[in-house]
Amino acid sequence: MVSLRFPTAAVPRLPPKPGPNGAAIAATLAAAAAAAAASLTLTAKSAGLPVPLPSPSAPLWASLSLADGAAPGSVEPRTGAAFPTEAAAGRRLLGVGLRKTSVLGLKSIDVYAFGVYADGNDLNQQLKEKYGKFSASELKGSAELINDVLEQDIRMTVKLQIVYGRLSIRSVRSAFEKSVGSRLQKFGGQDTKELLQSFVALFKDEYKLPKGSVIELSRESNHVLKISIEGEEMGSIQSKLLCRSILDLYIGDDPFDKSAKDNVQENIASILQS
Repeated sequence: MVSLRFPTAAVPRLPPKPGPNGAAIAATLAAAAAAAAASLTLTAKSAGLPVPLPSPSAPLWASLSLADGAAPGSVEPRTGAAFPTEAAAGRRLLGVGLRKTSVLGLKSIDVYAFGVYADGNDLNQQLKEKYGKFSASELKGSAELINDVLEQDIRMTVKLQIVYGRLSIRSVRSAFEKSVGSRLQKFGGQDTKELLQSFVALFKDEYKLPKGSVIELSRESNHVLKISIEGEEMGSIQSKLLCRSILDLYIGDDPFDKSAKDNVQENIASILQS
């Protein structure tokens, strides 16, 4: 490396510039964060999505630190799992939640985050005539609305994103056998074992579920349940009872995540008012 030296006498000395004012910098940053947060809030509201709020102790700009490329309302807050605001075939994200379980009744484990999607056109075609005259506040907590969503031929998808790194396909199969089995009995009586086995048999041991894997449970037209893992279709079963039983796990009377169900219901009401 060549070192260049100049005579110090030839270089005029200028008085140092005054340092930036700390209070001015803080004010500028706060104003920029406030403007960006307001923009994100308006974007989320116009899309009919829930708007995440920063914790009371967090600085204002903390509300902007979402996952890269994720829109407000598309991130499950506990795990940071992000969901696209639209799924295949234009289905809209209605809410996100978390499936937890306990080990020996002592330790709680986060198993997977999930996003619930629905086709907006189907919602309007099936439900707008009945519910469009009611305000969103009147539809809040409406058991009848949720029952109709479960019952009608509305295309929906529940996207599961695995967050527990040691989950096996056998564990998923066992968990669905218990949870879906109880719903099948609830809605269809005791003679549902064959239907349950046809469903859980689709979760074959050859499939691996590392952290970040995605399982999709979709109700297609005519109450066809389609199951896929990482985009690969595992199979489909036409059964209105099975479709309802699976969706009931996420938006029914006793959902895995109550706040997620509430968000789904609020966004359905918003779609029906538009």
